[in-house]
Amino acid sequence: MKLSVEKPAALHRPETPRARASKLGRFAASGVDLLMCASINLLQSRHRLHARSRDEMARYVSACEKLTAKNFYAVPNGAEIASAIGDRPGPTITWRSPIITNFPANNVARADFFPCPRGWNAPTVLMLHALMSASHIGYRRCAARLNELGWNACFVHLPYHYSRVPRGYWNGELAITADLIRNAEGLRQGVIEVRQLMGALRKHGCQEFGVLGTSYGGWIGALLAMVERDFRFVALMAPIVNVEHAIWESPAARFMRRELRRASIEPALVARHYHLSSPMHNQSLCDADRVLFVAGEFDLISRPTDVEKIQQKWHGSELLRVPQGHFGYRMLRETIASLKARAL
Repeated sequence: MKLSVEKPAALHRPETPRARASKLGRFAASGVDLLMCASINLLQSRHRLHARSRDEMARYVSACEKLTAKNFYAVPNGAEIASAIGDRPGPTITWRSPIITNFPANNVARADFFPCPRGWNAPTVLMLHALMSASHIGYRRCAARLNELGWNACFVHLPYHYSRVPRGYWNGELAITADLIRNAEGLRQGVIEVRQLMGALRKHGCQEFGVLGTSYGGWIGALLAMVERDFRFVALMAPIVNVEHAIWESPAARFMRRELRRASIEPALVARHYHLSSPMHNQSLCDADRVLFVAGEFDLISRPTDVEKIQQKWHGSELLRVPQGHFGYRMLRETIASLKARAL
């Protein structure tokens, strides 16, 4: 006799609207991420390594191996910028970067300042934008909202972005390429300049700071948290924390990997700099319970598993998951809502 076995009812359940929406969201987010990765790779193809690149990289990491993050990101003596800020909060702060590059436009640091009615004594949020950030309009809206909440806001022009883009290049194009030395020095430049800005604001009466960092800006924000303590909060949205994956596996770095291999720059050589450039290989100096990591559930660049891993390593930090890919606007809204809910 042939027996018929009835399948469990659960196997016959139709897909719920929420599950369908999640699948559609993942598909759409992955499509946007891959399209942006293709654009990044196309720009990176303009930047080739040369015959001396491997030797230069070896000399650079050898010199850096002797340094700690405290040394690497230290503000040079005599590089204070308090004089660059007037007696009244102004719309723009500019100063000479302490890190001199081959691109004069990049050697002038800038931050757009949005004061609230409380003036200098109000806490200040440092807004650190994403790589190749398309527009500062969204950040200006965010600054207005922060002003309503009693915070000053500073939109920092990170290296090779906005006012610092050399003629003939796209916004952020030079920040991340196969030239890993320039990448590392750009990160160093960004961290030191933000530390200069914090020092200047302290002299004008500001004693508390917050960080809103996205992607590349989240990477710089995480490095900043390794060397600074005075934060009410550090919110890192889709931050680049796993540098090994970012270079050797990320879909945004396909051309970079090809160039590195062509120049015989191997993973082991690059790894010798991770103690300075990789947040995953470090701990925060500020209280970890003030750090909020935000992961995009469908992110192909800053994988949620990597964000979760560093959140667990930085004991006491929080993790917020948002249903989006690496690129999107929902994350910023939910991050600010989460910070408000935590009274940070």
